[in-house]
Amino acid sequence: MTSEPTWETHPVTPSRFDDFATVVNPNRRANHCWCLSHRLTAGEIGELGGHRADQREQAARALGRRRHPPGVVTYLDGDPVGWCSISPRSQITRLDRSKLMPPTDDVPVWSIICVVVRSGFRKRGVTGHLIEGAVDWARSQGAPAVEAHPVDPKGRMDLTMAFVGTRSMFERAGFEVVGTTDAVASKMPRLTMRRTLTT
Repeated sequence: MTSEPTWETHPVTPSRFDDFATVVNPNRRANHCWCLSHRLTAGEIGELGGHRADQREQAARALGRRRHPPGVVTYLDGDPVGWCSISPRSQITRLDRSKLMPPTDDVPVWSIICVVVRSGFRKRGVTGHLIEGAVDWARSQGAPAVEAHPVDPKGRMDLTMAFVGTRSMFERAGFEVVGTTDAVASKMPRLTMRRTLTT
């Protein structure tokens, strides 16, 4: 008899950094993403030494030592399979300063800016558990609401921009469209979707 899979989601504290890397950059490639571009200014990224992977990796590790780590990792039967970048919008520099995706209102939302499923684990329900785990983490930290800025593709979308997520993905997780933005991904407008956690 096959047992039910076990799902867990945890914030990326220093002890879980290697699990985060397993999902987003398993080979520690110098020109691969460490999910830094939204959190550090262009100047700060430049100071990391261009494509020196060690400096970018150390910068990513440092984010995990903050009061609010930069996101969560979801595990399937103990194996890291998904990454969601989520934290207070005010701590996501590029988003907080964005003129294309301004705040919806004065609610101090937490924002999801990236959703990644590890290669080899797609189409296994990871995304739903990942988003729900991210929302649960935000709720446990006192977040009044969580927002995301996905697109609403009519067909297949460019996989290089898939990290922003889709409207249907977030609707299944209880998010509602609360506005549109002037930002685009894969030539599609990015929406603002919100899930309110407190009344």
